[in-house]
Amino acid sequence: MKKELNGRELAQYVKERQAKAVRGLRQAHNVHPKLAIIRTNPDPVVDSYMKIKQGYGEDILVDVDVHTIDQSEALKTIDKLNNDPSVHGIIVQIPLPDAAQTNDILNSVSHSKDVDGLAAQTDFDAPTPIAINWLLAGYDIDLRGKNIAVIGHGRLVGKPLVDMWQGSDLVVEVIDKDTKEIATLLQKADVIVSATGVPGIVTADMVKDDVVIVDAGVSTDSNGLIGDVSQSVRDLPNIVITPEKGGVGPLTVAALFENVITAARSFFK
Repeated sequence: MKKELNGRELAQYVKERQAKAVRGLRQAHNVHPKLAIIRTNPDPVVDSYMKIKQGYGEDILVDVDVHTIDQSEALKTIDKLNNDPSVHGIIVQIPLPDAAQTNDILNSVSHSKDVDGLAAQTDFDAPTPIAINWLLAGYDIDLRGKNIAVIGHGRLVGKPLVDMWQGSDLVVEVIDKDTKEIATLLQKADVIVSATGVPGIVTADMVKDDVVIVDAGVSTDSNGLIGDVSQSVRDLPNIVITPEKGGVGPLTVAALFENVITAARSFFK
């Protein structure tokens, strides 16, 4: 029987808890959590994510400031925000116009404010891997002893997720563009996480009955945002899978703000 992993429902519980935590920080400690977003590359998709973050922050009383700047001003702006005690979290919206500067700019964010977990030295786990763990735990899916496959090894999802799981002594098969016989590997997997941004890369013939699939891939077409998993997979009767909308995404936003709240708490410890 098909079962959906509904991240939106879990995110609502997290959001209610966070709102109480922020009220406590404001009332008891006069700490007003603030997230700064560096935006150098105006893009409709990126802007839609940014507006979701702004709306979420408004709902739980976390201030969200957007700094729309030229990439050439990024390092100077980040340095200023690093030294601003009223700012607790800093994220840089990627991709950048000049991708060659990505590492330098991300690594310039203070490790204590790097709430996206993207700098080489950081105090935080990346939000999407946190969200995936929350989602699986929320549905009582135990990863111990399971054959796990992660498709994609990007800086936002695949790499930090693999590092996190391997650090917990889980056995993870990493699949990327150079991997041979992908279908054979996936057919053995009890749990599959796909985060490539390649639409339909996972098809029905690649998966077995009762597999757990987390579709964390995002790309766009004329109809909007689409994931990595083909419709043929979603039509299978005996799988556990994230929905087309409302799977990992809502929990990723919640996880980001969890990091912001954690950063704000550190200011009075």
